[in-house]
Amino acid sequence: AELIPRLIDEVPALTVAALLAEGDTAIRGAGELRVKEVDRIAAVAEEFGRLGAAVSATEDGLRIRGGARLRGAAVSSRGDHRMAMSLAVAALFADGETVVRDVACADTSFPGFAGLLARTAPECGLREEADRG
Repeated sequence: AELIPRLIDEVPALTVAALLAEGDTAIRGAGELRVKEVDRIAAVAEEFGRLGAAVSATEDGLRIRGGARLRGAAVSSRGDHRMAMSLAVAALFADGETVVRDVACADTSFPGFAGLLARTAPECGLREEADRG
């Protein structure tokens, strides 16, 4: 938990790594995620859950079961650039098409992210959809 404040913004990306690893991962001491652009704890649990991931929210973190087979689904970045990139990377490992609403918000920290991903991994089945607000 003492390291979490130093990597608080990386929790969505760490979730992807934990999903692809074997075993269970617990992230604790990350309550600050509830007051970011969106409540990232709830957003991670809900949106990755749509992909078939076993992710549950706790008061100050997440419990993630690794090794689950991900499936394509419609997910939302919720306007959060870190969520957009993490969901798009998870789509690389999902069976079927994944639609990430508002993946373009990733341009906040990685201009051209969606285009680069589409060019380098066209087989991933990722499709962008504008956020319906």
